[in-house]
Amino acid sequence: MKDSCNRIIDYIRISVTDRCNLRCVYCMPEEGVIPMHHEDILTYREIVRICEAGARLGITKVKVTGGEPLVRKDIEVLIKELTGIPGILDVTMTTNGCLLKEKAASLKAAGLSSVNVSLDTLDPKRFAGITRRDSFDSVMEGINSALEAGLKVKINCAVMEELTKEEVLAFARFSMERRIPVRFIEMMPIGQGKNYKVMENDDLARILSEAFGELKESREVKGNGPAVYYTWGGGTGFVGFISAVSHKFCGACNRVRLTSDGFLKLCLDSPAGVDLKGPLREGISNDQLFDLMEQSIRNKPESHHFEEDWEEAGPNMNQIGG
Repeated sequence: MKDSCNRIIDYIRISVTDRCNLRCVYCMPEEGVIPMHHEDILTYREIVRICEAGARLGITKVKVTGGEPLVRKDIEVLIKELTGIPGILDVTMTTNGCLLKEKAASLKAAGLSSVNVSLDTLDPKRFAGITRRDSFDSVMEGINSALEAGLKVKINCAVMEELTKEEVLAFARFSMERRIPVRFIEMMPIGQGKNYKVMENDDLARILSEAFGELKESREVKGNGPAVYYTWGGGTGFVGFISAVSHKFCGACNRVRLTSDGFLKLCLDSPAGVDLKGPLREGISNDQLFDLMEQSIRNKPESHHFEEDWEEAGPNMNQIGG
């Protein structure tokens, strides 16, 4: 379907839990947050009903997120149900990778096509500092297991001011050696992320071009989102830039988000949306759910306002769904 700004909305990101087994400095405070009670988060059946209505509206792509989605029990069951919905063409997942070694094969068997692994450094010591956990080896094992299972893999690197030239080049070499796309995502001023300065992706591109020569923009699609991809070295290196702050891409936004407690969030940086859990548990029909979602999505905000200086930090990313 199209919203009031004439944008085609065909992608939904679904947070299945607010819980996470890491404590990344830009996502959660060190002590963590009080998790929601299990009865307050959507059941798998409720998520499937929402996606069935979404498919009728023209949503074809689903991203399963968290928190950390792999900490939710029997996540493979949900993946299989989502891939079985008529009209849903692609189901993917964003994960921190810690549990991926154990889950990769069953996720692939359930119909998952790819995983985005959040990994902000290739230095194990710095990884422990960022995540407040010593799990680097588990993440790397998870990446290997995902590849062996036949899943497509991309790396998501959240770009903070402390990212060094050496680390940027390390990711570039990793991409070349493993043939895995690395996506640099500008730090967004949300929740704990407000405590970190944005390192613009233009600066990263400059570092890469100085080391490897001219970057060539690639038209090869590597995901469902707004990343702009570049190659070098005969196409062996492959990086993407997601520049929500410095290069606003709201005019082409194609997504909505579903939080783990059932709120259909229309923009990452806006309170706009509608509660779906309440109506679902009050007995709303499938047609009524379709109408409620259609009316809400049609009023999706025109753009975010990251450039404005908000006094309130707002919710953390684990609560919104990244």
